[in-house]
Amino acid sequence: MATSHHTSLKVSEVHKSFGSETRSVEVLRGVSFEMTQGQQLALTGPSGSGKSTLLHLIGTLDTPSVGTIEINGENPSEFPEPRLARFRNQVIGFVFQDHHLLPQYSVLENVLIPTLAFKRRDAEIEVRARALLEGVGLSHRLSHRPAALSGGECQRVAVARALINRPSLLLCDEPTGNLDRSTADTVASLLFELHQAEQNILIVVTHNLELAARFERRFELVNGRVEGQAGQV
Repeated sequence: MATSHHTSLKVSEVHKSFGSETRSVEVLRGVSFEMTQGQQLALTGPSGSGKSTLLHLIGTLDTPSVGTIEINGENPSEFPEPRLARFRNQVIGFVFQDHHLLPQYSVLENVLIPTLAFKRRDAEIEVRARALLEGVGLSHRLSHRPAALSGGECQRVAVARALINRPSLLLCDEPTGNLDRSTADTVASLLFELHQAEQNILIVVTHNLELAARFERRFELVNGRVEGQAGQV
């Protein structure tokens, strides 16, 4: 089920520098692209090219030095912190290279954690959590804790957790980076299947060129700029 509003992402001439005014390093140098509901994009490039930095900016974990990022027609960098926290929780889903599951909680509880921040626990949410876990092939593992799971199973739990609040954007930073090839292929296929079902915007940062080749849109970041403009519309 897609989100009720029209999902869109607009990245406009984004620059990002780190350091002081006297000694700064420019990591992103004028990145621009647009995406709409149901689209998918792979970001590739050498280490240090700015891929994860760009993902963090889109995910509202940091703000551009110059330029704007609009999500669903809004600029989250203008929000006060409480509104930004709610926006990030409800509009953006994250999957990282390390699954970041909480070891003391069960699989089902881990998936439900994002719903606790704004007290969204209800029967419908738990039904969705169970359905997502069934979708990633873990309905038989609901009460298990992360230590009892394989790396691939933990990452599948992380994917289900990222989708629990029906995010407009699903952002994945090297989601298959710690997995063997077969398991990586399984997790990647699940990402595509769930993206298709949810009709969100999917952006994946990856060094895996085979994975990147499966995306409709892809571009390479080199020295903070988009190479080839394959991601432009």
